[in-house]
Amino acid sequence: MTEPVLIVDDSLTVRMNLAEILEAEGLATVLCATGAEARQALAAKQFSLLILDVLLPDADGVELLAEIHAMPAAKDTAVMLLSTEAEVRHRIRGLKTGADEYIGKPYEPQYLVARARELVRRRQTVAVTQQETVLLVEDSATFREALKSALETASYAVLTASSGEEGLRIAAEQRPNAIIVDCVLPGIDGPTVIRRIRLDAALRRLPCLLLTASEDQAEELRALDAGADSFVRKEQELAVIVARVSALLRSAGASDGDRDTESLLGPKKVLAVDDSETFLQELARALRGDGYEVVLARSGEEALDLLAVQSVECILLDVLMPGIGGEETCRRLKDQPVVRNIPVLMLTALEDRNAMIQGLSAGADDYIAKSSDFSVLRARVLAQIRRKQFEDENRRIRDQLLRKEIEAMEARAAQKGAEERAALVEELEFKNKELEAFSYSVAHDLRAPLRGIDGFSLLLLDEYAHRLDAAGREHLEAVRACAQQMGQLINDLLNLSRVTRSEFQRADVDLSAIARVTGERLHARDKARRVAFVVEDGIRAKGDERLITIAYENLLGNAWKFTGKRADARIVAGSFERDGCTVYFVRDNGAGFDMAYASKLFGVFQRLHSADEFEGTGIGLAIVQRVIKRHGGRIWAEGAVGKGATFFFTLENELS
Repeated sequence: MTEPVLIVDDSLTVRMNLAEILEAEGLATVLCATGAEARQALAAKQFSLLILDVLLPDADGVELLAEIHAMPAAKDTAVMLLSTEAEVRHRIRGLKTGADEYIGKPYEPQYLVARARELVRRRQTVAVTQQETVLLVEDSATFREALKSALETASYAVLTASSGEEGLRIAAEQRPNAIIVDCVLPGIDGPTVIRRIRLDAALRRLPCLLLTASEDQAEELRALDAGADSFVRKEQELAVIVARVSALLRSAGASDGDRDTESLLGPKKVLAVDDSETFLQELARALRGDGYEVVLARSGEEALDLLAVQSVECILLDVLMPGIGGEETCRRLKDQPVVRNIPVLMLTALEDRNAMIQGLSAGADDYIAKSSDFSVLRARVLAQIRRKQFEDENRRIRDQLLRKEIEAMEARAAQKGAEERAALVEELEFKNKELEAFSYSVAHDLRAPLRGIDGFSLLLLDEYAHRLDAAGREHLEAVRACAQQMGQLINDLLNLSRVTRSEFQRADVDLSAIARVTGERLHARDKARRVAFVVEDGIRAKGDERLITIAYENLLGNAWKFTGKRADARIVAGSFERDGCTVYFVRDNGAGFDMAYASKLFGVFQRLHSADEFEGTGIGLAIVQRVIKRHGGRIWAEGAVGKGATFFFTLENELS
């Protein structure tokens, strides 16, 4: 490990003890006695973990913690607070300030080391490797080293332990891919090691190979009954043992344990709640002997406040306490989603059947009579933690299955929606084509009778006008005007249909030339008009020349029409660059429009001026919009009443 652990405590005894137990685990340490020394050390180098006493001669540990979090070089360093303060409020203050762990003195060395290794592991960057790891638990140093060498020759990384207890601890911390365990070991034996692994949800899928020097055939049955995956006698060649390990790993595949599940053998924290200080201390000593960190609370109120900032694996709750009693505290815990899954064991000095029923009805997971013999209590605590572990694992599996089911449902819904949208689009396109074809046919067929109405109205006016009075002639002229307006409307509808239906042919187009030719045609139709018509040179684009011509005819025609009442009429056609895209525009200083109605400009039959004021059918801008959309661009307009209008459009790129 490259980054050491910084220990800050004014007690030389505590500093040396912490350094001894951490260095025995392979963790380098740096020792400080004051807050000032700690600041100097933190400024000089980085640390993976800071173990900080709350009471220092020159500083408050919690205030120093806040100061450390503000240091750029140390803000990500994990912090473990140590304190002799028995009050829960000090623990809450430390955890709220940002401590990763808070441990009371006297501390349990096994728990402290386990938590220190876990916090250091979070800080370290672990290299990704494809090498599989095998844990070898063997008390014979000679055989252990020989088998280790054979496994390493076969490209396995090897962890070693000389006892069952050490093997279980390493398995919980390192999560190997397989374990080889000797049958006979000091302390707990090999079959017991395997049984404990099988009872641990985090390790139970770990492939296990049991070794024995015994010739007794019953040993194999005992090994398999304990949960071993394979059994090998030591007198066999080391190559055979390595081959067995390889076979186990092949069959196990990726099932090397659930690395998201906390092991039963890892550090565990228990909350004990009781108003009797004597019983609390005795209970804490008994549980710390099993490697638990015990947090003490003297009332239900303290327990609830503490659980808001501190996570624990199990809660021991006295029934009779001042303030909030045990049953009410239990009810409140089970009503909170964050802590309701933590096992609660009710403790009482009363042998009362009804009290037990009431406690279990309040939500307790177990109910235990107080006793000076804590062996039953320790077994019940372990059982509840094991049950919680399996429930958490099952809950995680259910959540994973539910997420997969939801993802599958969403995928099916998305696919179905896409298919339905595709069908609707196809049907809509078909209906649009039918409607356009029908509109084209109807419009085309209406032109003939309208020509007849217009022609005969003109004939009547030419040859029979002298027989009609003034009112008759006025009515006849109105008929002819309506026929001509209807004819123009039909022509515009046919043009709109042609824009959509015609074949698109993209080529290099001279927009300046198109604008000039269009302006000349407008001048030719109304030679009396004096309009300053300005077209910029060199406006070019990729597009369909015929469709772009239609767009300019409509845009410039509108500009010509709406500047008709100005003596200083001016029309400009040009372009400019914006965000890497060419924007084209047609600007006039005519009647303009109110921007509140800009969204209506490009709708079919939408007019912002009355027919009496400016003639037209309200289709020209809709035609322009369809032309622009066929080019993959967009069109928009800006204007003000009496101050003219500008129409902007793009052809090949969409501007955001």
